[in-house]
Amino acid sequence: MKIEKRVTALGLVGFMLLFVYACGPKIRAPEAELDTPEHHVMNGMKLLKKGSFDDAFRDFTLAKELDPKFSDAYIGLGLVCGHRGDFKKAMKNMKLAKKYANTKQEEANAYIGYVRLYVIGKDKIDKDWLKEAEDAFEDAIDLVPDSSGAHFYMGVAYKEAFEFNKASRQFAKVLDLNDEYTADADAEYKVVQKIQRAMPGTTIGKKIALVKEITRGDVAALFIQELKLDRLFEKRTVKTFDTRYKDPAQKFETEKTTKLPPVTDIDDYVLRTDVNTVIRIGIHGLEPYPDHTFQPHKTITRAEYAVMIEDILIKVTGDRKLATKFIGSASPFPDLRNDLHYFNAVMVCTTRGILQAAIASGEFNSMGTVSGADALLAIRILKSQIEI
Repeated sequence: MKIEKRVTALGLVGFMLLFVYACGPKIRAPEAELDTPEHHVMNGMKLLKKGSFDDAFRDFTLAKELDPKFSDAYIGLGLVCGHRGDFKKAMKNMKLAKKYANTKQEEANAYIGYVRLYVIGKDKIDKDWLKEAEDAFEDAIDLVPDSSGAHFYMGVAYKEAFEFNKASRQFAKVLDLNDEYTADADAEYKVVQKIQRAMPGTTIGKKIALVKEITRGDVAALFIQELKLDRLFEKRTVKTFDTRYKDPAQKFETEKTTKLPPVTDIDDYVLRTDVNTVIRIGIHGLEPYPDHTFQPHKTITRAEYAVMIEDILIKVTGDRKLATKFIGSASPFPDLRNDLHYFNAVMVCTTRGILQAAIASGEFNSMGTVSGADALLAIRILKSQIEI
């Protein structure tokens, strides 16, 4: 009887183990030498940085299939879910990442994942998202004090919260550590320094400062909110009045037949007031298009920005000679011909230090886009020159 009971008990245990194994996550056997959790997570993080969320999700999933308790895979999955707007699932994955962390570094990575997720979601996750990010950062550096990843992503969090001085210190710390995030921190540090020099005074200015490629709508907002262009024009431009006699009937008929319709594509645009103000003022290069659209979401080029700034300088200072000052001059830029319609504008801006060419190559890059930080810094310099 004892033997039968023992066999029965062993059989029951075996059945339970088989049941648990069958119901648990299935472990996928590797199909290639580099088919490892580490390799898939590394690829997933690269894809995540490029914005290829679906491909990144695939790699993180492959990593999890090879090792269902691989902590870093859940960090990646959490970040992808965050970018997709599924913050409930994102937080669930982050909790699993922390649960499966076996080393101090893995646990620190999980806390860094939280910092990154709070930056992605901000108020959508928690109204006090920055405080939550700071707490996660402190937990990470308690485990690994010289974690360049922790300092870098905390710097990103401060930048997104417009805490530019704190962001600068975090990026400087990463540069001192001279680790894997050095190149990324150097790029971010330069952006923050430009923003600090530009000193945006409005919330809109601070938000646009973080944009990598500004649009026509962004420029309109910066000109009105940061440069106070409408006030400048009222103070500096000379008012002209047409005192000639006009037949009232003829005037009415003319207005009735020639008046253009308003811009047709900004009714629901959030910066509509600024755009309308710029249209009323009339800035060369920032006018409505012939089809009466403004196209506020269209990115601008460096050449277009130069044309706008040149026009503002001419109208505010009243110096019409600026419009032809450099016509016929030799081009100092290897990528800019002197017969291009925007050559004079580029020369006006660069000789005044408002816009700059690349230091290494000397190229102006006319068709390149303009970052929010560069646009703000140009406005800061322009404003100081106008005030002088």
